[in-house]
Order: sequence, then C-alpha cells, then structure tokens
Amino acid sequence: MNTKIIESIKDIAQTPSFIFDIDEFHSQAIIIKNRLGNIPLCFSIKANPFLLADLPECVSKVEVCSPGELSICKTKKIPPEMIIYSGVNKGYDDVEEALRYNVGIITAESLQHIRIINETAMKLDMKPDTILRLSNGNQFGMDKSDIESIISDISKYPGLNIIGFHYYTGTQKKKQSVIENDIDAFESFIDHIGEKYGFRASHVEYGPGMAAEYFNAPYEEKDNEILTFTCERLKKFAEKYNLTVEMGRFIASSCGTYLTSAADIKSTGGTNYVICDGGMNHLKYYGQTMAMQIPPIEVLNPKKTTESYTLCGSLCTTADIIVRKVELPELNIGDILCFGRCGAYTVTEGIGLFLSRTLPRIILYSERYGAKIVRDFKETSSINTAEDF
Repeated sequence: MNTKIIESIKDIAQTPSFIFDIDEFHSQAIIIKNRLGNIPLCFSIKANPFLLADLPECVSKVEVCSPGELSICKTKKIPPEMIIYSGVNKGYDDVEEALRYNVGIITAESLQHIRIINETAMKLDMKPDTILRLSNGNQFGMDKSDIESIISDISKYPGLNIIGFHYYTGTQKKKQSVIENDIDAFESFIDHIGEKYGFRASHVEYGPGMAAEYFNAPYEEKDNEILTFTCERLKKFAEKYNLTVEMGRFIASSCGTYLTSAADIKSTGGTNYVICDGGMNHLKYYGQTMAMQIPPIEVLNPKKTTESYTLCGSLCTTADIIVRKVELPELNIGDILCFGRCGAYTVTEGIGLFLSRTLPRIILYSERYGAKIVRDFKETSSINTAEDF
C-alpha cells in the first residue's frame, strides 16, 4: 500500500473506492514467474476481473469460470487461445458460446459436462482441447472412477480432444505439507492413468492455493516463504508433465487498496465506534473471523496521538464490523482510512446489494499512464427495485 500514490491522485480517490496498483500486480506476477521458470502461469480472473485491463506479459493463460467472465474477456479482447474455460455449471448455450469464441481449453467437471461438450463440438464440427477436472471430495470436479470410465472408452467422445487434467483443492493453504500432499496425490493419479490406460497427459493444470498473508507482517516475507517451497515442488512435477500453474489470490492480493471515510465517530459504553462509508458490503478478507484480526490499515494525513477504535460499516446489521479493536492515529469525521492487500476477491465478493448502497469507484494506477477510473460509483437501488409491477 503506497499512500504517496493515493495522495497524488486524491482528486479522484473519493470514498469508497478501490485502487489497484497495476505496477505492483505486474511485479508480483513477474516474481512468481521467475520462481516457476519455464512453467506457464495462468491468472484466475475471478480473483479480480478488473485486472484484465492490463495483464502482465508473463501470464500465458487466464482461467474463466462463468459465461459472465467469458463476456468480460471478449470485451477486453483477451485472445481466445489464452482462455481456459472452467466452472461447475455449464449448459449447452454456455459451451457453444465458448467454443464459437475458440477458447484454448475447456474443462469438464462431470459426466454431464462431457456429454454437453461432446455433443456441442460435434454440432459445430469442432474438436476442442478438453481437460478433466479431478475432485478431492467436494462439489468440484469428478470422482476418480468417472475419469477412468472416460479415459477407458475415449472413443465414445469423438467431439473431444482430451489432453489432460485439472486439479485444485482450495485456497489459503499455509502448511507446506498440505501442498506437498496435494501435488503427490495429483501426480500419483496421473501416473496411474498413464500406466493403466496408456494415456499420456499433454496438459496438466494445477492451482496450489498458496496462502497470501493478510494479517501478520512482514507480509512479503511470509508470502515468499510459501512461494519458494511451492515453486521448487512444482518444478519437479513439471519435469514429468506439461504443467500450467493457476493462481489468482496470490498474484493479485498485494496490489489493492480500499479507501473509506470516517462518516461518524461516537463513544458507547467505553468503545470508540467509527462508522465508515464502506464496510462488509465492499471489503472482505479471507479468514477475518469475527473481525478480530487486523489487516494493514493506514490513515491519510495521520495525527501523532492515537486512540483505540472499532471500525464499522454503514449497514444496518451488527455483523458489519471491519475490525473490532485497533489502535490508530486519532480520527476525525472525514478522515480517510486505507486498507491494504485487498487486490483479490474483495472487490466482487462483498454483499454489494445489501441496503441498496453505492458500489465503490474502481481506479487503476500505473506510473505509465497515471490513474484511470475504470468503473465509477454505481447506485444499486435500481437493481433492487421491482420492474413493471
């Protein structure tokens, strides 16, 4: 979080707003890619679709998980060959749209997906590169037995060019042993398929789900520790299979700052409450349970004296507490609080429609072109209004 940048663009950095530092986004992607070496890097755009406006050159693929995300890719003119079209809910229309756009790879997460993709491809006289997603026991992907049934009778699907597998088991993995076991299990399954059916995977997509640090400084040092271990293990994996590594949160987290103003300050029962013009409808940190943990927070133009505060949002619910207890420079109404490391997910994960409050302004910043408003404040009241009743 660079408050000098925020100060330099304060004429447009009104609250509530998100500022995404494109230079930081590129820098983090380059750091990761340098650690990966020759392994291609895929950016999962669900982490932050606004960053598609300026993708780093070191990103080879983008993962798309819905028709809406595909539409965003079309709008931003993302080359179709870069797209890996994933997602658990694919219908015939969705698949046809993706195939007509010539997406590079499409994933199958169920036997139903296999049927839909196969039938649609044959209808369009196409044979798309397809990867089969392996489940680790949740709603995503297929059971091992389903994948084996497909591979064992692959001729049943003449519309598909099945090239490999996809595996992702979750996010914010802090323990190296969890990632190690994850990769071991995936590698063992691919080995088994090759030995039993003679199927050689030419594309393997894996999302390690490394933990991006939100609450405990030094943030970069902790991120670097898990990155170093994971990349070394991934390089060994890539010696056997043509691996693409998919990340979202870990690439994007550090590039985002959320700005909100102190709209009201009051003391009740010995607690200093700050009512902010944004809250849980905009800002969400993974793992922030009961608002007990403290993310990186800075105050613009801070005073030397400090106070203890409970930071709350503008929603009429007791759940709208951003941080329950934090020591900050003494605040006045109108002061701007800057929340760091919120470049991933929070911009789209918040319950933005609750109470029909305004959606934040979105600003992209780079030294190359300065600051650009890429989405202005949006009122949600029209979305929450019954039409033609």
